[in-house]
Amino acid sequence: MRAQPQASHYVGGQYVESTNGADLVSLYPATCEVIAHLKAADDQVLASAIATAKAGQKIWAATSLAERGRVLRKAAEILRRDNRDLSVLETLDTGKPLQETLVADAASGADCLEYFGNLAPTLTGEYIDLGGSFAYTKREPLGVCVGIGAWNYPIQIACWKAAPALACGNAMVFKPSEVTPLTALKLAEALSEAGLPDGVFNVIQGFGDLGAKLVSHPDIAKVSLTGSVQTGQKVAALAGESLTKTTLELGGKSPLIIFEDADIENAVSAAINANFYSTGQICSNGTRVFVHKDIRDAFLARLAKRTQAAVLGDPLDEATHIGPLVSKPQFDKVLSYMELGQNEGARLVCGGGEARVAGLEGGYFVEPTVFAEVRDEMRIAREEIFGPVMCVLDFTGEEDVIARANDTEFGLAAGVFTKDIQRGHRVIDQLEAGTCWLNTYNLTPVEMPFGGHKKSGIGRENGHAAIDHYSQIKSVYVEMNGVEAAF
Repeated sequence: MRAQPQASHYVGGQYVESTNGADLVSLYPATCEVIAHLKAADDQVLASAIATAKAGQKIWAATSLAERGRVLRKAAEILRRDNRDLSVLETLDTGKPLQETLVADAASGADCLEYFGNLAPTLTGEYIDLGGSFAYTKREPLGVCVGIGAWNYPIQIACWKAAPALACGNAMVFKPSEVTPLTALKLAEALSEAGLPDGVFNVIQGFGDLGAKLVSHPDIAKVSLTGSVQTGQKVAALAGESLTKTTLELGGKSPLIIFEDADIENAVSAAINANFYSTGQICSNGTRVFVHKDIRDAFLARLAKRTQAAVLGDPLDEATHIGPLVSKPQFDKVLSYMELGQNEGARLVCGGGEARVAGLEGGYFVEPTVFAEVRDEMRIAREEIFGPVMCVLDFTGEEDVIARANDTEFGLAAGVFTKDIQRGHRVIDQLEAGTCWLNTYNLTPVEMPFGGHKKSGIGRENGHAAIDHYSQIKSVYVEMNGVEAAF
């Protein structure tokens, strides 16, 4: 296919192959067919990527803000031009339905490139009048940044990290997840076609050991990771040894609180989006759905009916709503939690096991699953499952549900459904989460900062807030008078 990358790595503006790297394969999760054979980066590829990034960053940092913006906007145009090919490739790599990847992956990545391309010319300093003398500030790049991606939104995450980094004048070495290695290479192609100098955005493939080498490399100024809490802890520890700046976007077990006055149809739609979109493989998912007892039965009845209407099938068919999980380990993990929920005593409303899809019997399909009568202490209510498993919990009082919603080590996201605008804002203000929604869920426009509290992460991606994580301020005091001293 047109979108298939030409080699394993993209370094210095061209595809390169490793000679000594371990084998790395990409599987189509719907059939388990191999769609690409790659090699992990060996030490030579790693060294080359960092060396060319250092050289390219000096050229890019000297490029005008307006020109940086033009390159990013041109890359956005290229992603939109090639959106269908990129979407098919992302579907093959992740198993996500094409109806989703067409609008949520390369397309949203293009929005991110365009946003930061438009923002780039505004990244100027300020003049500070000191009454005769004055000071001014400059916003400077950090240097070479490392981006480490996750497998659920490969090209989108690559764009979320690359766009602000490049707008600020940095170079980036990006390591995709070894599970979904392909579309980041196509982003590198698009940036080169748009006029980005060679070496400013490099993609190298590998496993956890490569990530550790990148994080601990002395020439790296900043690391941005999207991944699990456990991976984030390892990255933070390694980065801390050299005080390398870090942004960590990690996991969640987010609450979605539905009050008795909520519009039930809208609330059910949000719960579906918050649990079953991308087959439940979204870090911000609202997997703890707190429903007021007064509307619980009506909510569950409507939810079950709509969930049973979901179409599981070939992800390349645009009629498919839910595709397979991304890999065998993820498949096994999700099935084990489905079994655990039943063993813990939760009431199974629908789903609960492996799904059989005609013609795709070898795929990693599971049923969209809803548990009711879930208790706060159950493991399915406390641990991140990262699959289409919804936990519905009862509540009656506002103070009680706020305390229960906050009783977690995570703090990535939260949602509230109510027609009482005062209550909505009052509850949101008390929720310990970095990204919140009122009467909707899981919308992440690039204009809005995204990130978590507590163990869900450090720093923010997107919006103006991302600029502070990819740049540093230099303050300059200019004396216009004589200098006095005590002696």
